[in-house]
Amino acid sequence: MIDAAELVDNDFLRQFELKIDTHFSKIEYSLQDRKIFLTKLIIPEEIDNEDFRRDFFKLVFENVQERKLGVVPTSPEIAKFIRKNRQYKSLLPVGLRI
Repeated sequence: MIDAAELVDNDFLRQFELKIDTHFSKIEYSLQDRKIFLTKLIIPEEIDNEDFRRDFFKLVFENVQERKLGVVPTSPEIAKFIRKNRQYKSLLPVGLRI
């Protein structure tokens, strides 16, 4: 489902966007220094499941990693995902523990 979709970084609205068919998902963010604060997750309930969230987060984290930014997850859902997927803990700024 997510394979054909393209992640868009809408820097004007400060959000990552992903459109699947007619469904629009987004993660809002704030950018400060070399850190990106992931603040709000919005996924339509029709497509909201564990697999979709995992794939959506992976796309966002790949984008952040390419830009060499630290991730500060202020959204509880994103923090939970990082706790469960330790490979993304390296994206956290030094000293930040979740």
